[in-house]
Amino acid sequence: MREAENDPHDGKRKCEALWPIFKIAHQKSRYIYDLYHRRQEISKELFEFCLDQGFADRNLIAKWKKPGYERLCCLRCMQPRDHNFATTCVCRVPKHLREEKVIECVHCGCKGCASGD
Repeated sequence: MREAENDPHDGKRKCEALWPIFKIAHQKSRYIYDLYHRRQEISKELFEFCLDQGFADRNLIAKWKKPGYERLCCLRCMQPRDHNFATTCVCRVPKHLREEKVIECVHCGCKGCASGD
């Protein structure tokens, strides 16, 4: 995480500088989520401790439990106020419904997190 924060962002757009940080935060949250909910290798107390200490994003994990949000990359992708026309992010659209096949989310750099992909 420290390397991602200190990495020079010369030649990148302003939003692209934060993409590595979003990616690492997503990976940490997904790892802790998988350890507790899928593999059941850690206890509930350890899971709650990780959430309380900020090692994982509590709100993102809560969304992963709901149907249709299993592969959500970040919470900003589903908030209509952050996007044009009060809709969700383009990365939430399934690949077979997109006009352009290669799309990157402006907020986190995701290439597609729709559950139907």
